[in-house]
Amino acid sequence: MITSLDHLVLTVRDLDATVRFYVEALGMRLKIFDEGRKALHFGNQKIHLHLAGHEFEPKAARATPGSADLCFLTERPLAEISGRLETLGFPIIEGPVPRTGATGPMLSIYTRDPDGNLIEIARLQGQA
Repeated sequence: MITSLDHLVLTVRDLDATVRFYVEALGMRLKIFDEGRKALHFGNQKIHLHLAGHEFEPKAARATPGSADLCFLTERPLAEISGRLETLGFPIIEGPVPRTGATGPMLSIYTRDPDGNLIEIARLQGQA
C-alpha cells in the first residue's frame, strides 16, 4: 500500500543551527514555504522543521528535539563526508561499519545533529 516516504518532521531547538548542519554539512537545500515554514530538500524527499514549543498541528504525541535516528544514503565516498563533517565541527561517533539497509548491505558512518539526533550516512556496497 505504501510506496515511499514523502517527508518527515524534526522538532528542533534552534532552526538556524539545524539548517546549518543539514545544508552545509549534508548538502540539503533549504526551502521556505507557507509564510516562513522551513523544509530541507534532498532527492525527492524533504524534512519539515518545527521549532520546539511552536510545532504545527497536527503533530506527534511527544514531539521532542533529539529523539530521531535517521539514515541517509549517499553515492559519495564516506571518507569525503567524514572529512566535511569533522571540518564543520560534527565528529564521527562510529564508522565506517557494515550495516544492512532496506535494499542490501552498506557501509555507514554516524554523527549527531545539533539536537543530538543520531544521523547515519550510508553508502550501498557495490557502488563504483
